[in-house]
Amino acid sequence: MDAMTQVSALPATSPIPALPNLRDLGGWSAHDGRTVVTQRLYRSTDLRSVITTAADVLAPLALRTIYDLRSAAERTALPDPTLPGVTDVPLDVLADAAQAIPGNLDKVLEDPTLLGELTSSMEGKAGDYIAQTYRDFLTMDSANAAYRRFYLGLLGEDSGPALFHCTTGKDRTGWAAASFLSLMGVDRDDVYTDYLATNDRLLPSLAPLFDKFAAAGGDPEVLRPVLGVQKSYLDAAFASLDSEYGDVATYFSKGLGIDAAAQEQLRQRYLVG
Repeated sequence: MDAMTQVSALPATSPIPALPNLRDLGGWSAHDGRTVVTQRLYRSTDLRSVITTAADVLAPLALRTIYDLRSAAERTALPDPTLPGVTDVPLDVLADAAQAIPGNLDKVLEDPTLLGELTSSMEGKAGDYIAQTYRDFLTMDSANAAYRRFYLGLLGEDSGPALFHCTTGKDRTGWAAASFLSLMGVDRDDVYTDYLATNDRLLPSLAPLFDKFAAAGGDPEVLRPVLGVQKSYLDAAFASLDSEYGDVATYFSKGLGIDAAAQEQLRQRYLVG
């Protein structure tokens, strides 16, 4: 499909089966009648499932840049593969967080029984803690610095095709996608549709993890709010945006230092029609 082709709906499956939560952010309609360009910006999980074959598997995407939203510890434990002609940009969104469930999902993926330890101090309120992390995406210095660098990258020489990811591609990645689509002028309902697609794409691929957790005596339902997404999480981020900045344009200008001219430049670069 040509990069300028417009599509009308979220594709049913990932273009790379080994990365089920991978998707093109293009194809969504904006309020001004234009459409987000396809084959230029992708969201994904980490690359653990293709770590030894990434160069071949990702070749059809023709990537120039990979933005890694994970922590330094996550990157050390599972570095992104080195790909010819691709710049890897580390952006530690949660560097300032004392504790955040999204920043520990790499450990849960390796051993789901650790979820009990991870949430024991949270008195069964993992969802509340995740929602707070989403609020922090709008106010935490490390988050604002990371997302600022991400958008400056999209504006600069490393503007794409690009892929961005965290561990499961749902929280740090989820806000990057939601803020990008919002800046493009995509309807809020469509922003949520893209966000909530993680539950249909990622969770089925984690069935062995749920089974392992159940075999160890855990309740698989405990995993769903942690490994999936909930509307309330993104609600928390947008509520924080509204209370701190008032609107999307002000969040970009005051929170991220991306002024009105740069915002328009991003729209010119990523909208067609």
